[in-house]
Amino acid sequence: MSTLELPAKIENMETLMTFVSDRARALGFSAKRIKEIELATEEALVNIINYAYKDCDGTIRISCSDEMPSHLIIRIEDYGAAFDVLSLSDPDITCSLTDRAVGGLGVFLIRKLMDDVTYSRQDERNILTLFVRLPEA
Repeated sequence: MSTLELPAKIENMETLMTFVSDRARALGFSAKRIKEIELATEEALVNIINYAYKDCDGTIRISCSDEMPSHLIIRIEDYGAAFDVLSLSDPDITCSLTDRAVGGLGVFLIRKLMDDVTYSRQDERNILTLFVRLPEA
């Protein structure tokens, strides 16, 4: 398992994203699937940076593992405010942009692009886990 921990700052996004992209590339994911992994990961990281640490500085820990034989597992942890992304309802994407409620689209994309997503709160940590089925050999 590879792990990276950095301050939850927008200037660290490129490093965090490269960490995940490099691991996905090494596991043989297609360019299209890597873009989907990047989009889902970016949405999760931006949410942490913008909302988890409202009144203080904090960190993001991200790990990538292929220990599960059929999936890349991306685990994103923070000590910010508790937020279960799975508790949000899907946005109504059939209505016009002017009628649509603000927020929730990023979480919707995470759930749609990943094969599975889990959330837990343990020891004051948010743990978001993204599962991506490995490409066929």
